[in-house]
Amino acid sequence: MSDMKENLILEHRLSAHPDSRCWFVAWSPSGSLLASCGGDKSVRIWGREGDSWVCKSILEDGHQRTVRKVAWSPCGNYLASASFDATTCIWKKKNDGFESLTVLEGHENEVKCVAWAPSGNLLATCSRDKSVWVWEVDEDDEYECVTVVNSHTQDVKHVVWHPNQELLASASYDNNICIYKEEDDDWECRATLQGHTSTVWGLCFDTSGERLASCSDDRTVKIWKEYPSESGQDLSWKCVCTLSGYHRRTVYDVSWCQLTAALATACGDDAVRVFKEDEGGDPNQPVFSLVAQATRAHNQDVNCVAWNPKEAGLLASCSDDGDIAIWRFKED
Repeated sequence: MSDMKENLILEHRLSAHPDSRCWFVAWSPSGSLLASCGGDKSVRIWGREGDSWVCKSILEDGHQRTVRKVAWSPCGNYLASASFDATTCIWKKKNDGFESLTVLEGHENEVKCVAWAPSGNLLATCSRDKSVWVWEVDEDDEYECVTVVNSHTQDVKHVVWHPNQELLASASYDNNICIYKEEDDDWECRATLQGHTSTVWGLCFDTSGERLASCSDDRTVKIWKEYPSESGQDLSWKCVCTLSGYHRRTVYDVSWCQLTAALATACGDDAVRVFKEDEGGDPNQPVFSLVAQATRAHNQDVNCVAWNPKEAGLLASCSDDGDIAIWRFKED
């Protein structure tokens, strides 16, 4: 195990949201900024200065309760924050900081996640009210809800867009994953992925979008692959691999590196782990091996892991301990 630790090196530890949980971190598309959010109702923007990371701005007047997730627009000029106060704030980059542009309302209670489509013209939000909302954004920065989908029977924890198609996936407390596609100006659930035996907390697509990774309270990570369906109509996703036996508690987040294809996980056992797919295997039966881990990555539950989109091997994690950790993953 000792050499595994050498593959994941801690570069920085930031006291990001002292005295509260740090729920989520998200890299800007350029990889130069890192946004974090927490139980202190704030969003913080971090940037490099020399060899260290410093807080560049604090966005703290947007929400009345915990900020659960943050997401950058594909152009990097906007930031969306989802909060337990049932709203989503849109922030616009201005000079050195950010200003609040608009507040999206409508969910009945806590908004658990927000995600931008690759085009930048669509935004998805999900909530404890069991719904997924799709918003359209026009040139004048006006946001309009175009669809409300109620395909889950419980709290919806996470939404993520396909990297190059207008396809949306959501994960829920009902143990299921739903895949949505637009049909005649309406978004519909076109596939329900069943296999996890407890809450699905996080989802991420690989670079091509042909595979989806999911992580769950059942302590597993599953890899799903898209197959052409017999009818040619609905999407057919099948579980091709389950990573079990590695995590001692709930797996809260999973992140697939766009540059190296390494898969990182955030776990309730305070650890960060990195997996790689074995080369030369069968794509319909891939094998993933644990290649690096930090067993005491944080003092409490690790809530999120995020690979930098431009710098291979740079990984951020955050935790209930309020800290952000910046890691360097080195492959053998």
